Amino acid sequence: MISVRRVLATTAALAATLTMISGCSSGTESSDAIRFALDWTPNTNHTGFYVAMQEGYFDDAGLDVSILPYNNTSPDTLVDAGNAEFGISTQSQATFARAAGADTVSVIAPLQHRATGIGVKADRSDITRPRDLDGKVYAGFGDPGEVETLQQVIRNDGGTGDFTTVTLGTSAYEAVYSGQADFTVSYLAWEGLEAERNGTPMRYFQYTDYGFPDAYSIVINGNQQWMKDHPEEAAKFVKAVQRGYQTAAEDPDRAAQDLIDANPGAFTDEDLVRDSQRMLAADYMLDANGVVGTQNLETWSGYSGFLFDNGLLAGPDGNTLTQKPNWSEYFTNEYLDAP
Repeated sequence: MISVRRVLATTAALAATLTMISGCSSGTESSDAIRFALDWTPNTNHTGFYVAMQEGYFDDAGLDVSILPYNNTSPDTLVDAGNAEFGISTQSQATFARAAGADTVSVIAPLQHRATGIGVKADRSDITRPRDLDGKVYAGFGDPGEVETLQQVIRNDGGTGDFTTVTLGTSAYEAVYSGQADFTVSYLAWEGLEAERNGTPMRYFQYTDYGFPDAYSIVINGNQQWMKDHPEEAAKFVKAVQRGYQTAAEDPDRAAQDLIDANPGAFTDEDLVRDSQRMLAADYMLDANGVVGTQNLETWSGYSGFLFDNGLLAGPDGNTLTQKPNWSEYFTNEYLDAP
């Protein structure tokens, strides 16, 4: 899955996050604190964690939890190195990290489905389906597997999958809005809402509508050795986070306010935060039983299997994996509250 590249907040967001290492920890900082690594400045992918912090769920579990602010080191790397016990990731990033030998495992999937879509301007009459993207310019992010994923979606729709890629990062959206590029990948619960509000409506192509496997947009990875050594604390932490995301799914307005309150001055449009959380709650967070966080082998085998089948995964030695991984080892539901 293509990872989310978003500018969600003003520069105050990072400053707010930096203060939260002590100010938002659940108790006095100590060597026993559970460190949680963010993948970006605070946003609605993180809402459940902030709900757990604001509503006292970590306190209820007797846990001392602190937030590590986003930096250029990926949460997967921090968790693998033992510099964080848990961190936000995606199924894609978690797959690449684990295949390369990281001592990590996904313990909860706050979003059950892929929350991104291939986006083009709504007024583009020449692009009405993925195969129309042949020969066009893709404004991308440089994430591993993103091009191959898009090529497969286009081929599934009868195209050749041939297009030009320009890596622009967060500038990709503006490039499409201004007509300098033809398509990008948008986070539907942020860029999708933002574009509409800004008068640049977009048309989106959902991957699964064209036979491409679904994926978990975000997961939370844990350090396996730490969890083995601290099974009780690991279970309490995951259950408290699950409770936070469950609250976010069932009461999105309350959860959005918790996120806003925990990060004062971070969001320039608080209504957008609320709309984003409502969309996630309505369409992405709950499984078939109305529960947040569960994972299954089908989803892991589908998208992560695509990455393997296309020779995109490298092992600890840096060479392309030749033996398909056991995907059941990449995730666990053992720390979750059962439905």
